[in-house]
Amino acid sequence: MKHLLAGILAALGLAGAATAEDAQNGEALFQSHCAVCHGLGARGDGPMATVLLIKPPDLTQLTARNGGVYPIARIVMRIDGRDPLVSHGSPMPVYGPFFDVDFVPLKAETGQPIMTSTPVSDLLAYLRGVQE
Repeated sequence: MKHLLAGILAALGLAGAATAEDAQNGEALFQSHCAVCHGLGARGDGPMATVLLIKPPDLTQLTARNGGVYPIARIVMRIDGRDPLVSHGSPMPVYGPFFDVDFVPLKAETGQPIMTSTPVSDLLAYLRGVQE
């Protein structure tokens, strides 16, 4: 019920700006959950990258590869599993429900609301800060 209500509020534009992304927390989450594959500098060169079937992408180039627009919706859906990757063998993150808590509305690059969890929102803030 909580998720439904949050989604309705977001769709009505009543909760859009109520969340604050925490890039510092996002960096800590990235270092503990993502860097093993994506590397400490988010360049796709983590220690596990060599054993993956598909090399992890350089996450510092997300905006550059998307015509100069930071692809919020695509990043959210990759992390939370709505857009799973074959190379992971399961939805990302492989840490299961760890990121599936405290849902918040965000505004996607298209202006449309998108629901995600607070940890994913924080990861978005961190990744936005490492774009080149």
